[in-house]
Amino acid sequence: MTKEQERARARRRHEEQQKTAKPPVGDATRDKQVFGVILAVILVIAAVIAVPKIVGSSDTPSAASTAPATQPTDGATTSSGGLAAGQKLAAGCTAPPALQAKPKQQTTVPSKATAAGKTFVATVKTTCGDLVLELDGAKAPQTVASFLNLAKTGYWAPSPCHRLTTDGIYVLQCGDPTGTGQGDPGYGFGIENAPKDGKYPRGVLAMARTQDPNSNGGQFFITYKETQLPTDGGGYTIFGKVTKGLDIVDKIAAGGLVAAGEPTPVNPISILSVTVTEKKA
Repeated sequence: MTKEQERARARRRHEEQQKTAKPPVGDATRDKQVFGVILAVILVIAAVIAVPKIVGSSDTPSAASTAPATQPTDGATTSSGGLAAGQKLAAGCTAPPALQAKPKQQTTVPSKATAAGKTFVATVKTTCGDLVLELDGAKAPQTVASFLNLAKTGYWAPSPCHRLTTDGIYVLQCGDPTGTGQGDPGYGFGIENAPKDGKYPRGVLAMARTQDPNSNGGQFFITYKETQLPTDGGGYTIFGKVTKGLDIVDKIAAGGLVAAGEPTPVNPISILSVTVTEKKA
């Protein structure tokens, strides 16, 4: 084979390779590819972030968040009793007992006829002394009938006063055996005797509830200062007053909160038992 033939053969081989080779990527094309990869990464990240938000948007808040204040908090005691972190006993108080493992539940609202037109005296024995309450069955027969029922069945024995509010709203809230602010006796009922102006004088005994006006159950609160509460939704049922032991509530309130925004009182107080007798004229 001559040199001229070798050169011709080499030229044909090069031409064949050029036909099968991929064209080189220009700068513009390369930029588009890089941008496409970046965009794909961004879309994947956005999808990952969006998923929990979409799932969370279908959740609904607990219907048991009762209070004239804000959200429910953990109870003032631990499940095994004693003090929670940041708490200490006030003078004259004993350590709170353990929370109830399985609070009593009922399904039927007690008949208001048992309390209608009557006045009762309740003695609430607590870890810090006795509170004496006067219950007004004339103005709030359904609420008082429920209170009588829960006292008789030992629903609150024991239960912590799990919430204290100290800024604008001045209440000590009690009546949840679970200590979470979400417990109820298994039934609910409507509002009675709520002040139209939203004013709750010092020493008032009133029911806590959710936004549902028919969610009154076992939780109640005591005002240790005059308090203005919202009237939206119907207000909160006043069903009695403290006639003895308000100084105990004052002492708990003076101790303040374990942490800002977390209405667990520094000084714990728990209900040990409740007895009720009818007040004779």
